[in-house]
Amino acid sequence: MSGHSKWSSIKHKKGAADAKRGRLFTKLARAITVAARDGGSDPDANPSLATAVQKARDASMPKDNIQRAIDRGSGIGTDADAIEQVLFEGYGPGGAAILVDALTDNRNRTSADVRHAFSKHHGSLGEPGSVAWIFEKRGVVVVDANRYGEDDLIVAIDAGAEDVREDGEQLRVVSEPSDLSAVREALEAAGVEVQSSELAMEPKSTVEVKGTEAEDLLRLFDALEEHDDVNEVHANFDVPQEILEKLAA
Repeated sequence: MSGHSKWSSIKHKKGAADAKRGRLFTKLARAITVAARDGGSDPDANPSLATAVQKARDASMPKDNIQRAIDRGSGIGTDADAIEQVLFEGYGPGGAAILVDALTDNRNRTSADVRHAFSKHHGSLGEPGSVAWIFEKRGVVVVDANRYGEDDLIVAIDAGAEDVREDGEQLRVVSEPSDLSAVREALEAAGVEVQSSELAMEPKSTVEVKGTEAEDLLRLFDALEEHDDVNEVHANFDVPQEILEKLAA
């Protein structure tokens, strides 16, 4: 299983996510705005918007903030048309494949910043299509593995889930993107507390990275995630648990 989800989970437990909540809300709002602009303001008729709104709710984003982001995407007093989605593909230390999904109003600025981050942390940007084939879009619902077991998640299979994967202290329920909402609703109806649900680019295979290369890779991943224009970062690395804990300390 990809190590980037383990890394994000460890940082969240240690409070890193809370310290950056304002930045997180800004990114979530931008994703909602673009989804509403491209597919309409009704979440029931716009799966991308429904997913973006649910992700914001999972992060405890206030309802007013969510509605304002939808309104901006709907053209109510906004410059939403200036925002475009840009996908960057590259390799990190140890040969890990990395997809960077950015939402930006200045493609040149974001491209330069992303290229600099890769270069600074011993990675390299690739051509379009160079690593995208390693990933596939999936619906992913995350629950706490310390509270639930696979038997508790059988209802998700009945709702369309394809697999339940153990990932450190998480269980990741994987489905086709179109089944994501039904899977989440089935789990919640069964009393299972969902930590998050999203459309994610899941890697078909992983690359194990160790030692100083692993440390450089995690620093690159953080640098990309922390950039204001970067919406999501997907990667296929697997890093030893002791290195994850060391750098999160």
